[in-house]
Amino acid sequence: MSQLSWSPTATLRKGLRIFLPISLALTIYLYFFPFFGKCAFPLPPVQHNAPADTGYHAFLETVKLHLSLPAVPIDETDPTSTPTVTPSRPLAPFRLLALGDPQLEGDTSIPTEYLGVFPHVKSLFRHLTFQTSHASLRWRLRQCFHEIVDIFFEDVFNLAESYRKRFDHWGNDYYLAHIYRTLHWWSRPTHVTVLGDLVGSQWITDDEFYWRAHRFWNRVFKGGERVPDDVAMYPADEYDLTGYLSTSGPANDSSVWTKRIINVAGNHDIGYAGDINTNLTARFEDAFGKINYELRFELPLTNKSLTSTLFDALDNPLSDRLVPELRLVVLNDMNLDTPALSTELQDDTYSFINSVINTASAVQFKGHFTLVLTHVPLYKPDGVCVDSPLFTFHDHDGTLKEQNQLSLAASKGFLEGMLGMSGNKDAPANGQGRRGIILNGHDHEGCDTWHYINQSFVEEETLVQDEDGAYEIERKQREWEVKRYKQAKKESLIGREDMPGVREVTVRSMMGEFGGNAGLLSVWFDEEEWEWKAEYATCPMGTQHLWWVVHFMDFFVILGAVLLAGAGVAGWFGVDVDRAVVRGLRRMVDGRKRRRGTGERGERHERHRGEGERHRDDRGKSRDRGALKDRTRSKSRRRLERRGVTPDHQLWSEAKKRLDHGKS
Repeated sequence: MSQLSWSPTATLRKGLRIFLPISLALTIYLYFFPFFGKCAFPLPPVQHNAPADTGYHAFLETVKLHLSLPAVPIDETDPTSTPTVTPSRPLAPFRLLALGDPQLEGDTSIPTEYLGVFPHVKSLFRHLTFQTSHASLRWRLRQCFHEIVDIFFEDVFNLAESYRKRFDHWGNDYYLAHIYRTLHWWSRPTHVTVLGDLVGSQWITDDEFYWRAHRFWNRVFKGGERVPDDVAMYPADEYDLTGYLSTSGPANDSSVWTKRIINVAGNHDIGYAGDINTNLTARFEDAFGKINYELRFELPLTNKSLTSTLFDALDNPLSDRLVPELRLVVLNDMNLDTPALSTELQDDTYSFINSVINTASAVQFKGHFTLVLTHVPLYKPDGVCVDSPLFTFHDHDGTLKEQNQLSLAASKGFLEGMLGMSGNKDAPANGQGRRGIILNGHDHEGCDTWHYINQSFVEEETLVQDEDGAYEIERKQREWEVKRYKQAKKESLIGREDMPGVREVTVRSMMGEFGGNAGLLSVWFDEEEWEWKAEYATCPMGTQHLWWVVHFMDFFVILGAVLLAGAGVAGWFGVDVDRAVVRGLRRMVDGRKRRRGTGERGERHERHRGEGERHRDDRGKSRDRGALKDRTRSKSRRRLERRGVTPDHQLWSEAKKRLDHGKS
């Protein structure tokens, strides 16, 4: 048996030795990216006045949630007590996994859905069957040729692009799902929110909208649940608690709220103020939950002796301490600015905000915390964040068409109304307002800012002369200012008594082109200060290209391993796989050569046939020249016969010479 010069199985084995470790390493990184990125919810500090831990210790406590450490009984004096493993330091009782702007695309981006499959073939058929009118037959034929060209240069490419788009949508859904699923498993949040733009367009049909909603709940956030309508409450003076923040268990989380997704309406869900109507809001609320509501969570006191320090109108009227409570406000701020298409829906939004303000605790009391979830960020001057202030309006009716931020007036409604802050020192609680934080989306790049007002600023009036020489009074008043959070922290603007302020976090988008980002917000209660505190961190996974590369590589590595295993099994049964593969490849190559050779023989045949025709033409010309010579000889013979000379074959040349000599 002849020795093979190349072994396919050996080549496959060498390839697996190279790509298997790479594939395994990338897969481990992809499915444990929060571990390698050291992602964790910020950890409450040990000392009440210390900053939260967002580094090593927070990461270490998260790791402990996933380790099987030696079990320690709850009660060491009782060996039969249930063993448990708990972190060394308690986690924050409220941990919010914040995701921004997934923007699920759909059929509106697929060419075959809005153009049809091979539309130019149908047009060509209509032209050929005289279902269209043309000025002349020449124009009809001209249009037919155009349709034929478009079939190859448009229809074929649109069909290929449509298949690519569908595959891309499928992969993007599972890319987003991977971010949610992996971070939810690793970080153990108590609550989850998606901050608007759940789908990619507000102008899609109802069928398309509900199909994207199906993908949202069954692919991207599989296992998640919308907040029930009876739980999403409207603000009221007498209210029922939504639930209690757990302080027990390793992760002090709730099995109910870890599954629920708190959805916020965005411009791609219901439109801007000039687009919002009852149909858009109704279908959003049907699929994802209400657009305006509040949730109230109470934190049970672990130290029962502190209950005696709480405010009570009869027993303890001088106390400023309330039962620790976190108020979560979900607000549709898409129609806060004007002009709006539906004044009725806009009035509903303003009524909701007024109810939030009227049912809030007085700013003099401590213990309540307000978390506002919305979509469009508050006003910021140009240069603070990536998105600058932008307002555009519809030409047909002048309503609001697009905006990057809220107006300054609408932003003041958040700061001075919902949070109760003021630039006046003589205001209740010295204008400090209520503790809180604002989370939103919309700006895909993300931004972390601090809004504040300087109470020590001295308002003044100056006389200014304009270009016409007239004088007018210019007033410099206290205004709300905003800086990047890190810059404000560096300049010691946070926590100053004469500068009340609040933190606003615009969560960077979870879309692939923005790195698959997620926000991690921790809120905990400081019993010594009797105030809530919050800290925010981020956890990016990486672009969608990493997800695609890893899964394609895994697919081909698994396929190669299966083929190699199949070759090994076949070898047990005496099948020489290498020889069979090489023989098959040779047959394939020989077949191509034979097909190529048949073509070459055909070309040679045509070439030889052409040469034969040329030869026949040359022979015909030779015969014509011979016949001319014979006719010339016949004339000469007849002339000799008339002179009495018998043309003998032997004497013919001599007689011809004499004849020619006689002519001369």
